Amino acid sequence: MKRLCLLLLVMLTLLPTGAQIRGNSIVVTVEPDHQDWNYQVGETAKFTVEVRRSGTLVNDVTIDYATGPEMYQDVKKTVTLKDGTLKLTGKMTTPGFYRVDVTAHVDGKDYRGACAAAFSPEKLLPSTVMPADFREFWENAVKEARWTDLNPTKRLLPERCTKDVNVYEVSFQNVRWNSRTYGILCEPKDSRESSNSVSTGGKRYPALLRVPGAGVRPYQGDVWTASQGIITLEIGIHGIPVTMEQKVYDDLANGALNCYWNFGMDNRDQSYYKRVVLGCIRAIDYIEQYTAWNGKELGVTGSSQGGFLSLATAGLDKRVTCYAPVHAALCDYTNALNGKACGWPHYFYEELRNKEAKELESKIEATRYYDGVNFARLITDQQQGWFSFGYCDDVVPPTTAYATYNTVKGPKQLSPYQATWHFWFQEQWDEWENWLLEKLKK
Repeated sequence: MKRLCLLLLVMLTLLPTGAQIRGNSIVVTVEPDHQDWNYQVGETAKFTVEVRRSGTLVNDVTIDYATGPEMYQDVKKTVTLKDGTLKLTGKMTTPGFYRVDVTAHVDGKDYRGACAAAFSPEKLLPSTVMPADFREFWENAVKEARWTDLNPTKRLLPERCTKDVNVYEVSFQNVRWNSRTYGILCEPKDSRESSNSVSTGGKRYPALLRVPGAGVRPYQGDVWTASQGIITLEIGIHGIPVTMEQKVYDDLANGALNCYWNFGMDNRDQSYYKRVVLGCIRAIDYIEQYTAWNGKELGVTGSSQGGFLSLATAGLDKRVTCYAPVHAALCDYTNALNGKACGWPHYFYEELRNKEAKELESKIEATRYYDGVNFARLITDQQQGWFSFGYCDDVVPPTTAYATYNTVKGPKQLSPYQATWHFWFQEQWDEWENWLLEKLKK
C-alpha cells in the first residue's frame, strides 16, 4: 500500500509538469509611445526595445533589428545592448504601417519581438482594380454551378454528439457531378429531424457557415455555437472527407495539394479558388434546403484564408446577414507592384525580383477575380461586418487588412488587437464569438 501511494504521488507530481510548459523566460518587447499604436502621417513614433529574462533586463545582449514600412524595411542593424534596452524612432509620409522587428540572441537561441505602428490607417486604400465584368463573371459561375444538383449525403457522428447537439458529416455536389464539398453539420437537438430531404414542422434556427483557413486538415465542427441554438456548418475546401486520419491530410499537404493556392492563378477559370468560392455559396444552398434554418439570420466567418472566403461569400450571397473576417488573407495582391505590403500569399512580391510587371500581366488580371477587396466592394448596407486583425501579423499585413476594411460601405465594426501576429488572443476570440451570437440570436 505504501509503495502504491508513493507511485501515485510520483505520478501526480510528474503529470502537471509537462502541462505547465508555457512561454519563454526570455521575452523581447517592442513598445510604441502611443497606447493605441496609431499615429498621423508626419508624426514620429518612438519605440522602446527591451530584452528581459524572468522579468529583469538582460545585460550585454546582442540583437538584430529591422525597421521601415512593413515588408519593405530599409534599415537593418546588429547591436549589443549593455542594459537590455534600446530606443528607436520611425515616421511615414504616406498612410501605412511602420514595422520594427527585433531578434535577440541569448544562450545560442533566438527570441523575437515586433511592433507595427499605424500611420493614418483610416486613409489606406487598396490598389487592386475591380474588373468591369467581375460581378457578371461570378453571377454566371454561381448559376452554372447550380445546374448540378446538390445530391447531399449526411452521416451521424454519434461519438461527437452531445446532449444538446447532433453532429453529422455531410457532403453535397459543388460545380459538377461528383465534385463534392464536405463539412461538419451541427444541429440543436430539438430541431426538426431530416435526412437528405426537407421535412416540415419543428423549430427553426439562425445559421452560421464557418469557412477554413489555409491548409489541409480534418474538421471537428462548431458544437459549442450549435449548443447556443444556432445551426453551424464548418466546411473543408478540397473535395475530400473531413473525418479521415491526420496522415491522409499530411500526405496531401506535402504532395498533391502542396501550395494549392498557386494552382491556376494565371487564369480566372482555372484558379483553384474558383471551386472553393463556389463551394461556399453551395454550402448556403445546402443550409437553406436541408437544415432547419429560419430563413432570416445567417452568418459566415473565418480567419486568414477563411477571412477572404467570408468576404467572398458575403459579397456574392445576399442571404448572408452578418460576416466576421479575421486577419483576412488574399487581399490586395497588386500592392506589391507599388512596392507596398501585399496580402498573402504575396503574389508578385517574390516574382518581381526576377520578372518585370509586364511579364505578369495575365496573372495580375486573373488574380483580380480572387482578391478579397473586390468581393468586399459588393457587400451591401443590409449586411453587418466585424473585422479584427493584428498589427504585428507578418503573414497578412495590416496594411491590406485595414485597406480592405476601409473599402466596405455597409455597416461595420473594427476591433484590432495590435499585439497579435497571425493568431488571436482569447479576448479576441471571445469578442468574435459574442458578436456573432448577438447578430444571429436577435
